[in-house]
Amino acid sequence: MSRLWKRTRFDVPCTVEIEQTSETLHAHVVLDDDVEIGPGDEVLVHDAPTEIGFGERIIVRRTATVVRAGLFDRILARLEGYRELTELYEVSFSNGRVQ
Repeated sequence: MSRLWKRTRFDVPCTVEIEQTSETLHAHVVLDDDVEIGPGDEVLVHDAPTEIGFGERIIVRRTATVVRAGLFDRILARLEGYRELTELYEVSFSNGRVQ
């Protein structure tokens, strides 16, 4: 029963890349050791940069805490994701005229 609710956590080194130019605005985090993140998992990057000037690109090394979801949290995250995805499928096949 405890496996349903148990959340485990561990720290892992990571690389943070942030770029803000006229071509792109992005922030990426790559976890070391090929750690895979699944539905319901959480990742907290410690001391991540929050501001960058225009035209800049920075790459820094940080530590991230990964919190693995329990079985119940994984199932709930998948159901919620499916529900939100189906909202995108709401398509009307009418011609838009009211009769």
